[in-house]
This record gives sequence, C-alpha cells and structure tokens, in this order.
Amino acid sequence: MAPTPLPLEQMAGVGGYLPAGQEGGPRINTMSMSVLIDFIIQRTYHELTVLAELLPRKTDMERKIEIYNYAARTRHLFTRLNALVKWGNSVSKVDKSSQIMSFLDKQNMLFVETADMLARMSRETLVRARLPNFHIPAAVEVLTTGTYNRLPTCIRERIVPADAITPAEKKQTLLRLNQVIQHRLVTGKLLPQMREFRIKNGRVTFEVKHEFSVALTVMGDSQNVPWRLLDIDVLVEDKETGDGKSLVHPLQVNYIHQLIQARLVENPNALSEVYNCLHYFCQSLQLEVLYTQTLRLNYERLDDNNITVEEYVPGVKLTVSYWRDLKSELGYRLTVQSDPSEIGRPLAVVHVPSLGAKESAEVADRAVRSEHLSMERLIVHTVYIRSVSRLSDLKLEFQAFLKDVDFNLQGTPAILTVPVLSPCLRAEQIHITIDTHTGMFRCHVPKHLDCPITEDMQEALNADRSKLPSLLSELRYWITHRRCEKTLQHLPATATDTLTFLTLPEQELLQQGRHKIYVKLHRHPNIILVVQLKEKATMANEMEYTFHLGFVAFQKDEADVIDDSAKQLVSVVAQPPSDIPKFFTKLMRLIEFDTFVATHGPGTEVDAPPAKQQKTIFPAYFIPELAHVVAMCDEKIPFMNLAQTLSKHNIPHSGLQVEANATSLVLKILALPQPGKSATASGQQTQQGAASGAASEPKPQPLSGSSAFPKIEPHVWDDLMRRVLSISVRSQTNKNSQVRIWVVEFVFYSTPLQSCHPKEQGSRRTVYLTYEQANHDFSKTVEELLNDWSKIVYLYTLVHDFAEQLKNKRLPLCDMLVVKSYSYMNLLLGYGPKKEVSCNIYWSVQSHGFRLTFVGGMSAVNAHSMMRDQLAQHLNQHHSLTQIAQILHETYYPMSSIAKLPVLPFLGIPRPQVPVLSFCMLAQSPCLMRLTYQAVYCLELRFRANRLVSIRDGASSRFERNIIEEFTPIQGLKAFLSKYVDESAAYRGRAPHEDDNPLSPMGMEDNYGGPSSVTGVSAGGSSPFLGAGMRGPQSPRDSGLRFPAPHTPPSSSNPHTPASPHPSAGSGGAAQSHGNFNLTSPPAPHMPHPSPGGLMPSSPLNPQPSPHMVHSPGPNTLYMQSHQDSPFTAMSPANNQWPGSPSMPRPSPRPGQSPEHKSTGGSVVAGGPDRGGSRGTLNRPWAGAVPTLLTHEALETLCRPSPHPNKDINVTDMSPLERFLGCVYMRRQLHRNIQSEESLTALNSTEPGVVLFKVDGLQCQVMLNQMHMQTLHLKITQLPSPPDKPTFQLSPDDLLVIEQYFDTRVAAPPYRPNSLHSICRLLNLPAQVLKDFVQIMRLELKPEFGGDQLKWTVQMCMRMPPSAVPIVPSGNACVVLGRMKILFFLQITKIPYNGKDWKDSPSLVLPIVYDITTNLTQMAERREQVPSPMMTAASTLLRRFAEFNSQQNQCSLFPAITDLLTNLQLATDMPQPPPNQAIGPPVGVGVGGVGVGVGVVGSSPNPMMPMQQLQPQVGPQGQVGPGGYPQLGPNPGGPQ
Repeated sequence: MAPTPLPLEQMAGVGGYLPAGQEGGPRINTMSMSVLIDFIIQRTYHELTVLAELLPRKTDMERKIEIYNYAARTRHLFTRLNALVKWGNSVSKVDKSSQIMSFLDKQNMLFVETADMLARMSRETLVRARLPNFHIPAAVEVLTTGTYNRLPTCIRERIVPADAITPAEKKQTLLRLNQVIQHRLVTGKLLPQMREFRIKNGRVTFEVKHEFSVALTVMGDSQNVPWRLLDIDVLVEDKETGDGKSLVHPLQVNYIHQLIQARLVENPNALSEVYNCLHYFCQSLQLEVLYTQTLRLNYERLDDNNITVEEYVPGVKLTVSYWRDLKSELGYRLTVQSDPSEIGRPLAVVHVPSLGAKESAEVADRAVRSEHLSMERLIVHTVYIRSVSRLSDLKLEFQAFLKDVDFNLQGTPAILTVPVLSPCLRAEQIHITIDTHTGMFRCHVPKHLDCPITEDMQEALNADRSKLPSLLSELRYWITHRRCEKTLQHLPATATDTLTFLTLPEQELLQQGRHKIYVKLHRHPNIILVVQLKEKATMANEMEYTFHLGFVAFQKDEADVIDDSAKQLVSVVAQPPSDIPKFFTKLMRLIEFDTFVATHGPGTEVDAPPAKQQKTIFPAYFIPELAHVVAMCDEKIPFMNLAQTLSKHNIPHSGLQVEANATSLVLKILALPQPGKSATASGQQTQQGAASGAASEPKPQPLSGSSAFPKIEPHVWDDLMRRVLSISVRSQTNKNSQVRIWVVEFVFYSTPLQSCHPKEQGSRRTVYLTYEQANHDFSKTVEELLNDWSKIVYLYTLVHDFAEQLKNKRLPLCDMLVVKSYSYMNLLLGYGPKKEVSCNIYWSVQSHGFRLTFVGGMSAVNAHSMMRDQLAQHLNQHHSLTQIAQILHETYYPMSSIAKLPVLPFLGIPRPQVPVLSFCMLAQSPCLMRLTYQAVYCLELRFRANRLVSIRDGASSRFERNIIEEFTPIQGLKAFLSKYVDESAAYRGRAPHEDDNPLSPMGMEDNYGGPSSVTGVSAGGSSPFLGAGMRGPQSPRDSGLRFPAPHTPPSSSNPHTPASPHPSAGSGGAAQSHGNFNLTSPPAPHMPHPSPGGLMPSSPLNPQPSPHMVHSPGPNTLYMQSHQDSPFTAMSPANNQWPGSPSMPRPSPRPGQSPEHKSTGGSVVAGGPDRGGSRGTLNRPWAGAVPTLLTHEALETLCRPSPHPNKDINVTDMSPLERFLGCVYMRRQLHRNIQSEESLTALNSTEPGVVLFKVDGLQCQVMLNQMHMQTLHLKITQLPSPPDKPTFQLSPDDLLVIEQYFDTRVAAPPYRPNSLHSICRLLNLPAQVLKDFVQIMRLELKPEFGGDQLKWTVQMCMRMPPSAVPIVPSGNACVVLGRMKILFFLQITKIPYNGKDWKDSPSLVLPIVYDITTNLTQMAERREQVPSPMMTAASTLLRRFAEFNSQQNQCSLFPAITDLLTNLQLATDMPQPPPNQAIGPPVGVGVGGVGVGVGVVGSSPNPMMPMQQLQPQVGPQGQVGPGGYPQLGPNPGGPQ
C-alpha cells in the first residue's frame, strides 16, 4: 500500500504552515508500536473482564457463542498485529519512499499556492488600490533644509525650556553666596557646640560629634532673608542591635525638617534653635539605644541577678545596677543622664559607689562619647575599674604576711598573681581575679587545675581572710609534691604519698601528718627513698629537702617471716610463689643521707647558681637535688649488688669508681678465673646463697661423640693473661628498647692471629659484652660473664696453636685460607678460590663445644653448610684448626659441585599428591656424603686427597651381603661413571719430599684411629661383594695383619676392582699392635683386621701415606658413631657390637691388578675405562658397589647443568647425573609396568640393562644410549604375521616415527612414569588405529607435513593436564582403553599469522573419544559441565565430519583430526594467512599441555609440569573396527 501524502498544513515549504527544520519530522497521525501493543493488551484484558462478569448470567449456549466471538475477534486482532510486526521489518524502505513522496507533494503544493495567491491579489486586492495626496511643500522643505519651520510658536513656548546659565555664571553665583553665608555667621550669635562648620557650594554644614550634622543656606543677600534648612543627618548609631539600619525613619526626619524650618522664620537666634532641637532629639535617641541594648543584653546573655534596669526616664536618664549578689550597703549601679543645669553638654555617667573623676570620665568617653555607643562596653569597663580597685586592696593584705614577694596585677580582666614558691613559674602562681558577673573572687593555679586547696582558698577570699596564711602553706607543700612527681617523670622512679604498712614504723619521720614523699625505685623494688620537706625559716617561699634511704620487705600478713637477707644491700631477685600476694611493706632499715655530700660529688654541681642568661633553661618545677639523689641511687645500687656478687664468686675487683671527667661509673675487674677451675669454687658458694627449695637447672651435656673440654695449657693461659689489659663493667641504656644493660669491656693487647679486617689492625683490641639488668639476678649475670669468658679462652686455645702453624712456611695454610676477622669471640676464616666464602668458628656454652656457621660470597654459595654438624664434631674431637682448614680446602670443590644438584620437590613421583625431593644430601662425616635421588636411588661419595672423589652405589650395604631395603641398586652406574674417569688421576704422583716430610705427624694415626680413620682411599676394608680372600691391597705401613693376603694373579676383567697386593705387603704385620682395624666388620679388641693405606699424601682426608693405591674404601666408624641422627646410622655396625662379619659366598668381579703389577696381556690403569673386559661386567647390578675414583673436574662435569645431548629435545639444562638417574628410573618403571600390564609380554634379554617386551605384532626394545648413557631409546621390530592369519603391517617409516616420539616426548625430562603407561597403551592398539596415532605423532614432530591449509598445530598429551576437562585425574596417564573405546587428549595451538608470536596464540585441550566398533571420532563431554564456545565448535566439527564422512572403510581418527585442524576457527579470527606461510612448531618437548580452554593466551604445551592426582585407569582391549585400513597420505583432509 502506497503511503498517504501529508496535508498542506504539515508541509514545511509554505511559509507560516510548519516551522523551519521540521520538514522531516514524524507524522502526526503515527503511533508507537509499544503503545499500540499496550492498547491491544488493555482492550483484550478489558473485554475478558467484561466477559467474565456477563457470562454467568447467560445460558450455556450463549456463553459458548460469546466465548467463540471473543476468541475469533481477539485472534483476528493479534493476527493483524502479527502482520504489522512482520511488515515493520521493511518499514525503513516504506518510510524512505513516503518521505520522498511527501517532499514532492510539498513542492507541488508550493507552486499551486503561489499561483493562487498571485491570482487573488490581482483580482481582489489590487482592484481598489489608490495613492494619497502628498504634502509637497513640507516634503521639499524637509528634504532640502533638514528642518520644518511651519509649526505653531505656542508649541515652542510650552515645550522647549529656557536656556540654562553658563558654568561661569554658576561659579560666580556660588562664590557670592558663600560670602553672604560667611557674613551672616560672623555678624550673628553662634553657640560653642556649633563652632565646627564648613562653607562650600553656597551652603554651610554644622557637625556635632556623635549627635547630628545639618546643612543650611540663604536665598538672598538681605539680612531679613531667613535661613533655609537643606539637610539633616542623625549621627547616632546602634552597631550592636541596629543591624546596620538607620535609627530614624525618613518621615521622622521630614517632620523634624519642617518643624525646624518653621522655627527659623523671623527667629533672631535661628542657629541656637536648630542646635537645641537636634541636641535634645539626639540625646533622647542615645538613651533609647542604651536602654534597648540593656534589655537585649539582659534577655539574651545575662539574667536579673547580674544586670537590671532600675529606672529609665526617656530623654532624661537611665539607671542600671550590677553585682547584685555582692553584699554592699549602697549596691553597685551606674546612671547615664543629661546635664540638667546645662542643656548643651553631652550625656554624663554617675557611679554608685563613686569613682574618681578621672575614671568616670574615662568610662563615659569609652562607652557614650564614642562612635560605638554600647551599654556592654560601659558595664565591662566599669567592672574592670571596680575589679582593679578590689584586687589592689587584696594585694595590700597579702603584703602584710608575705614579705619580699613580687606581686603582679595586670591584664584584662585584671588578674593578681601571687607566687607561693621561689623560684616559681607563672603557671604555678595563684591567679586571683574577680567574676565579672557576680563580683566574687576567683582563684586557681593554671598548672594544677585539679588542686583541692584552691576551693578552700576561694572561700577564704570571699569570707574569712584570716585562713589565707595556713592555706598558702598547704598549697606550697602540695605544689612541691607535684614538682617531685614532675622531676621523677623521666627517671625510673615513682613518687607516692603513702606506703602500705601493716604497722606504722617507730621513726618520727614516717609518722602520719608529716610532709614527706616516698620514692619507689623501679629497678630496685626493695629500696625506697624518703624525701622530707620543710619550709625555710628565713624565707617561707623556699623549701628544704632531707633524704633518707630505706630498705623494705614485703609480707602478706603479720605472721609472715622476713629473711635477714632483706636487710642487706641486695635487690630482690624473685619471690617464691605464694597463694596470697605480698602487698604490705615492712621497713627494715633507714639511712639518712648527708644532702651536701650527696650533691657535691666528683663532677657534681647541683646547687651551683646558673648564669643569668641560663635561668630560663632550668624550669622551676625541676628539683635538681631530688633528681640527682634518685639517679645516684639508681646508678650505684646495681654496681654495689654486682660487686657483692663478684666477691661471692671470688672474683677480685677494685670497687666502684668514677671515670675521668665524671663521664660514667665503672667497676674494674682485676682478674677472671680459668674456665675449668672456676666452676667448683664459685658453684658451691652460689648454691649456699640461693633461696631454699629452688630447683637447680641441669647443665647441658657436651656434644655426643665429642671429647672433653679443650685443655688449656699453662703457656697458653699465661699468654692470654699477658694480653688482657683491663676488664671494665659499665651500665648503659639501650637506645632502642630503653632497657638498662651491663657493658663489659675487655681490652686486649693485639692478637696472636692477624686478620685482614681494617678495624683489627691496631695494637688495642676491645671486646664488648652486654647483659640485661631487668631480672635483678646478679648471680646469673656473673655466670653469663664467666661463660663468655670461657668462649674467649677456649677459642684462644685453638687460635694460639693455629697461629704458630700458620706462620710455618712449610705448610701451605696461607694459600688455603685467609683470616678475615678474629675478635676473641669469633674466628672468621675465608677460603675458596677467591676467599669469599666464610666459616665462623665460636664456642657454644649451651652445647659445650665449638660451633661452625658458613656464609657464602657474592659469586658462590657455601656448600659446607650441609656438613656443619660433622665438621663441628670433628673440631670438638681433635681441637685442631689446621685439620679443619685442610678439610675445608680439599672438600670445597666437590661440595660446590654437589650443591649444584637440584633439591626441589616434584609431584608425580611415584604418586601425584606426594612430593618427592629430586636430590637429598645426607652428610655422614666430613669426607662422606650420601645422595638420594627421588628416595629410590642412593649414591655414596667419599672425598679423598689429590682432588679425587670415590663414588659407589649406596644401596649396597658394606656390612651385610644384601641390599638396603629403602633403596634400589642403580643398574649401569659403574659404566656411566667410567666415562668420566681420568686415567692420569690414578697415577698422580707425589713429590719425593712428601714421604720424608709428611704434612701431619705420625701421631695423627692414633688421633684419627689409625688407618680406619678418614682416609682418602681406604677407611674400612673391601666391598662386601668381594670374597674373604680377595681383600684390598695392604700398605707396608699397615699394622695388625692376622695373616698375609693371598696373591691373586693379575687380571684385566675389571680395572675398578681392587687387586691383591704383593706378598710382601703382609710381612712384619704380626709384630705390631692391634691399633688399626678393618671396618668391613665392626672393630673388636680381639679381632684386629688390616686396613689398606692410600696413594694420596697425608692430610685430614688421608692422614697415613702409603706407596700403594687401592679402590675399596669403607665407612668411617668414628663419624658414623657420632652422627646419631643420620638415617644410615642404624645400618652401621657401630650400633651393633659384632666381632666380625662372616664372608658369605656371592658372585664377585675378579680382582683387578695392582698399579705396580705389569700384566702380560697389557697394563690396565686402575680407575680408567674398561678396554680389556666386557661391557656386561660394568652393567652388572653389583658393579656399582665397587667405588669409582673421579677427579673434582669430573664431578663438576657430572653435577653441573648442561644442554641435553639430543638437540631435538628442548628442555632446561640438567646435570648428566640427573639425566642418567632419570633414565634409569624410567627404565625401572617401564619394567614394572610390563610386569603389571596383561597386554604387555616381557621377553628375556641377554644384554644387561635392556628392557625387551612385545605387544600385538610388535617387539620393543628399550635401552640406554651407550655413548653418554643420558637418554633412553626405543627400538621397534615388526613381527611377521602368521600365514593363516595375515595382519595389517606398519611401514618402517611409521616405526621410526614411534621411536622418535618415544625418545623426544616420552623418555625425555621431566621423567614421569605415567607417560610410559600412555605410550604402552598406544602400542597395544590395533594396527589400523595405531596407524592414525602414528600420523598424529608425525604431525606433532614435523608440523610442516600438514601442508599450508592447517590452521592449528597438534600435540598428544601423555599425561592428564591439570586444566583440561576433569575426566581423568590430573597427572594420570591420559590414554584410557575401555569398552571398545579409546579416550585420549590432544592439545591444539593456533598457528600465528600477520607477524604474531606463538606466545599470543590460543590453545585448547580436547578430550577425544574414538569408538573402534562404530569407527566414530567425537568429543568427550561431561553433562554437568557447561562447555566453552570453542569446545562446542570443535565438537560440532567432529559430528559434522562423522555425518558426511564417505570413506567408511578406513579409520576415521586421523581424517577427523585433520579436518578439525583445518576448519576450526575462532570468533575473532583475522583473514587467513597466505598459502606459502611457514609453519613452525608451537611447543618444545613435552608430553602434556598446560593451556586448556578457549582463549588461553601465552600457553604452550611444555612438559615441565608436576602432575597431580594420578590414578591409572586401564580398560579392556577392544577389537579392530570394520573394514580394512589402506595406507593414508600425508594429509587425508576432511570431507569435500
């Protein structure tokens, strides 16, 4: 239907019809759709309501008819509405056409209307049009001359005014008028009040201050012309209540103006009449203003008791009374009145009682005769003058009994200050003033507003003033008490007026009513200071102070017995606990101080008068005598207690002294006892003086396994005593905690051990020790001092011997370490390559032994912290810093290498929720370290001299012929370590002088327990895997041989197996004592065993030199006994007193040859790689139990993180040792998995270390890479199919892809066993299905094989990612077989384009289910979880592929995945990249993804992820789907 054109009145083209700008506006006859729907609904509801009301009255047939009609009508209406809504979808086109037609109609109507209007004008309007008769003469005159002169003259006379006079005439006239006015004033009579006037502009202005101003003039120069009143201005104002308004109304002013003007006519004294009238009016107005102010003041702020209007006569006077509460015969009032005798005078103020003329005039001038007319100011000034008068009278009364006192009366309001003490601050003086409202005296002390005496004094001032002297004396004492409290505010004391005595003491000073103060010392609760106050007889305002020192005790009742020790000068340490607290005080002694002596000590000037310019420095409320006495008691009492305690411990001292220039108090200690000798004497006396019943604390026991305390040689003690110059005890306050502490200063003369610290270069060395004073336990302080003294002495014993050895040029100690600091309390040694790592050595009183703390440097960490306890035990046992320095130097590099191994906990080994440490270091002794890997494998490292380390499998016991239950033997360890053996290290020769001049004396064998000590080669016999007759080579210096060891022919089968020595090695051994033992079995006195020596030079790691070299070390019994907290102590024979371990028959490697023996088949270097033996010997399970010698450099290479040998595996750097152990662990887990899985069949392998198994049609072989033994490799062989049942065969290329995938994705770091479960389940799939998985693996390994049309890269997840759909627990194997279905997870990553980076690409983890029976590939979804949009899109693509897949005879897995990677698009995808864009791999090496879900930006599927919640789920194996499976191309694609 065509739109209807708009009418003419709605068009905008015709002027006057529509406003401009509304041509395209909405039509008037339109309606909104919402309004229309609202109308329809209301109509329908209304009809339904009416129908509901009317239907009950009708019959059944009528009701049915009405309901049908209503339904048909309503349906027709909503059908039309539906049609309208559908038509509304194209209403924009209709509106556009309608607007075009409307515009055309408007233009057409404009043309038609224009023609009609022109026709109407020509036919009707212009027919009767005529021109008027123009006034030609007037027009010509106006146009030519510009004027019109033909108007009547009467208009000019009546309208146009006359010409004004000129300014010169005006000026002349005003000057003449001024002269006339001046003449009239001179010749007339003028009042004195009107002498101030000014003549200007023909008028004279008279002004009377504060009353009025009037202007007059004359209208002529004749004497008879009266004065003309021009203006009146009333100057009376009310600035308080007038609100800025005029007080006189203009009508009133006009009336006065007319009145005065009438009186000026024919009046000889016209000016006097003007003054009289206005003066009377202004005075009446002033009185009215004052009266109004008084009423308002009384109503708003004051009451009738303070101010009252007694009389008011308008225009005459106003009387106001004040201070009505003050009793007086006449009362206090003032009257403001006009002068009745002389009308011309201003208002006057009359006071009752009368004031002086001067004061009265001053009041009137300030309040009435001023610009500010104010009753309040009048009353305030009157009250001030009255107050000054009364306070002056009171001042005279005070001067009668207070002589030579400076009173001060000043201020507004007036205040009289009376000082009560001398000197006295103004804030401490009595301030007396008068209440302005009531007139009563008020007094207070500003500094002590809570003073209770001021109320009594105020009553005395207003009533009986005879009490003032006694009240002033009480106030003087009260203020002095407050001064004492203020003086003690910053001192450790508290002032109180009373003490809780059960019975009042007999001393007169302590009786009640005396003016005294008790001062309680905070740090000394049993001592009080009594301060007696007296007024000076000559000067009552000055006070005298007398001090008494009292010793008190506390009791709970009268029956409580007090010990006599309370009478001594010793502070209470602690009271025994009691049920009833001791609140009451009992005075034991009272000592009076000589005030002069107490305040006039060395450097004390308490009563010295300060200079005049310094008077303001000392406040008056500070009492220097009291402060000095309290400080003196607080300072000296602890020193006296300490001196008394030192005497009890037999420690000589010089008594309390004052240092030079009175800087502080000092207590000099003359000598301190030797630590070992002072315990007995002082301990007995201390126990006698202790309180009865106190339990003595047990002393800490020395370290287990350590020897006795270090022996203090006499010459060492004498040398230390010569170095001690002085021992001083001082008391200081801690700035941070404000706690009093003892500071003990030791002054030494230099040190025997010079350090490189810049502050330790002088000859004077000081040591400061601090102790707290808060506990009042002086015996404990002395014991702590003696303990610290023992730290100095015991450390000095080590340093004294070490200094002598450090000076020995033949010993290389200076090259090993540097002394960073020696402060007599601590010794700080620096060692390492740059001497930047430090070892701090000190004596511990708690453990009764030396302690060591290790600190790293800027570029290195100190790995010796792991064996801190073992090193401390070694030092406490041998008391030799030289040996500690040697051990630290020789074990620094191997410990630093071990410290580089990771110790982080990982999840998923062996269970997801149980964290396991990757490496755990367990130190057994200073030269023995055990490393555990994932709590499964254990390595035993022994540090030896000549930069060598021996490593063996820690799972093999040295004392039993079995394996330790907690650990598993490391298969292939010997072969792995042999790759790092340095052939020249075993023959590292010694200098000729090393045998003649060993580093340590021969006695070191006994100190170290002989050859069974910490040796570099042999500390405990041969390995348990060696036979009883195949013992290690014996040193010629070894002693205690029971029988000569048999000579074993040389063999080259295992170079790392110890060879038998020459027969001469056992000669002469029987003649020696049984001082050395073989630690293969626990030592016993009756069964000595030989212990082989070592090739390395003697050192703490190898104290006994030997010309032979062996390779079978044993554990150190001494260290294992002392290290009781080690987990390996239980397996050590040190806890079991076995006489010997029997040698059980066990397969053992053939013994190797001695270094001196030359084999006929070729010499083989001990410790070198095996060239003559078989590789199987190194891979035997027991081969790792034989120690392997490595250099420090080889150990560093073994433990330092390095890149992975396989360049295709992109992971973080790991150490070779960690990679080797990880591969061994994965191989072990694979073997266990084969045994637990029914679908895998284990096969026997003749080659050790190889796992061989087979699955359906495939034979798999997993082995270590023999080149470096740091990677696992899979070798798959296709088994031939049986002739009767041909099977689908994988191509060699597919087998190669599986092997590469296993090497780079499964057996790669991080080593997680669940990845092996997934790959084994994949290998067990039917060949047709496995073929598709191989295609996915190939696409993951080489994404470029997918072609240019792929938009996503794919990666298979071997373990369940934590952020995927929670179908399988996180960390478990995510390839699940069950019910003929395969559940696996794929991580796909969007390929970036347009220059984007891989880290910005979104990634998804998709759970895929492949049904073998139906050959369907779809997404796995959980019903209770809402999928994301991208997951829904991927699921939709897979369902669509399943619907339109035409190739039903092949497996749909890989084609479906390829279609998904090609067609899946994000909602925010940009235009596709060009076809030739290169595609790179989005991920590194890994088996599980991390970014799961849509929009996970920056996530890449890497495998470095600890897994969680691992639960293996293995389902039954299904059959192959229907149809054959032909070979697929590289990109089968999706449906076309």
